[in-house]
Amino acid sequence: MSADLPTSKLTNSPNGMATRGEVRFGTLRGSRRVWAVGAIHGEAARLTQLHTQLAELFEAGDRVVYLGNILGVGGAVGATVDELLVFRRQILAVPGSHVCDMIFLRGSQEEMWHKLLQIHLAINPAEVIGWVGEQGVEATLQAYGGSLQDGLNRAQGGARDLARWTNELRDAVAGRPGHREFMSALKRAAFTDDGALLFVHAGIDPTLPIDAQKDAFWWGSAGIDGMTKPFAGFRKVVRGYAPGHPGIDIQPHSISVDGGAGTGGSLMAACIDMTGDVIARIEA
Repeated sequence: MSADLPTSKLTNSPNGMATRGEVRFGTLRGSRRVWAVGAIHGEAARLTQLHTQLAELFEAGDRVVYLGNILGVGGAVGATVDELLVFRRQILAVPGSHVCDMIFLRGSQEEMWHKLLQIHLAINPAEVIGWVGEQGVEATLQAYGGSLQDGLNRAQGGARDLARWTNELRDAVAGRPGHREFMSALKRAAFTDDGALLFVHAGIDPTLPIDAQKDAFWWGSAGIDGMTKPFAGFRKVVRGYAPGHPGIDIQPHSISVDGGAGTGGSLMAACIDMTGDVIARIEA
């Protein structure tokens, strides 16, 4: 099995799961502390303020994980991705930093965006377009020159018109430097290489190993809320989107980092050491 996905946390499978794990999951190597950033929801101005604070506190050996829902809801999705790319370059310029020291997770917003770009394959495309619009994906569509109404109009023309529409959206993403590469680099989850910390978007199913979670990462918040023991040997599971947006909520086996950015609240980040303790927090 690959060192990128601890064998004790995998299903017993001979079918090449480790290779897929290397693609789907991110590994934070040699971490001293990890800054976990909650759901951003297109709040570029708050993200810039948070990055200013984070840059002042960042130390050698620190790692950064963005816990999904980077897109959607707020009105500055494109600027949010631009700000992430700029800050990534700033962190990589720190002596001793590596590309894998900063990881971006796919949240429910990014998952819905991914599915929307395949909408021409859906059985009921208009219904799906309407639903993702209610969840806040309209903001991402507008960032790349689209709209829900345009999608609904194309749905009336059938799969061919929808395929043209999704190709236009892909071209718009590719037209913004670094955005296509950013979207393709999103991970389902991440963990420290010592097996201490697991980072997810919204939840897990405690009855399943990491590589069998599927949609639980995006829709399984109840699984974390009900945890009565450590999951798969991790000291803490850290998530960036939680019901009710509780801020930085520390439980025996989990940590939530969600101040409600994009819904009238603030953007938060927690600095977590390898014992699973929150040793610093910032807010914008």
